[in-house]
Amino acid sequence: MTASAFASDRRLDGRIAIVTGAGSGIGRAIAIRFASHGATIRVLDVDEAGASETCRLIQSKNGEASFYLCDVTKQRDVVAIFSELAHTGRIHILVNNAGVSHVGTVESTTEEDFDRLLRVNVKGFYNCMHAVMPHMKDNGGVILNMASIAGSAGLPDRFAYSMTKGAVIAMTYSVARDYLAHNIRCNCISPARVHTPFVDNYLKNNYPGREKEMYEKLAKSQPIGRMAEPDEVASVALFLCSDEASFITGADYPLDGGFFNLRG
Repeated sequence: MTASAFASDRRLDGRIAIVTGAGSGIGRAIAIRFASHGATIRVLDVDEAGASETCRLIQSKNGEASFYLCDVTKQRDVVAIFSELAHTGRIHILVNNAGVSHVGTVESTTEEDFDRLLRVNVKGFYNCMHAVMPHMKDNGGVILNMASIAGSAGLPDRFAYSMTKGAVIAMTYSVARDYLAHNIRCNCISPARVHTPFVDNYLKNNYPGREKEMYEKLAKSQPIGRMAEPDEVASVALFLCSDEASFITGADYPLDGGFFNLRG
């Protein structure tokens, strides 16, 4: 098989993909990658400036993208936006990516922080899947949830974040099982550390003047010796949402640089 034939397997021409939290980082990389393979992108985000920039980047390469201001924690708003989008064309793909992180143990995590992570990282994913199902059930579709190795591994100082990502993995399995008969595939990706603006801001706020040193320390905690880049996550996302992965559902894909199997 030629290289061009391989590439055509991952084309998303004629498909509409909703990507939440696509204003930066992993979400932006996924939106741009999907658009470069023919998908029409609907960006849902609370960050108007970041989401508009994502759309501009896609449109500058002759792709099609539009932005919808959306707080995924508010079910009524999410349902209304998904209904509006369904009237513009069939929804083929949902990428649940909007999320927040947190550093802390069970003692240092406040109730306010716990509730915030639960609302965004768990309820937000539920709201989007709840809203998209009526529009996918008749024609099938693909749902991709962004999880994390934190959801299935014991990471230090990630109590609330790990809790939410474990819930994402469990929801993925449940939805995949419940909607087999409707030809809806549901998978998740569990990355290790990814070099995103969150990492840079975390280092700036917590280790001023030592950012480079601490970045190297975090990067080398992966056996492969570096963090993942958002584009690498986008490559796996494209595969899982393409016809090339039509036999894959109910899977949690590790993108961990050897974290689980190669640690000393």
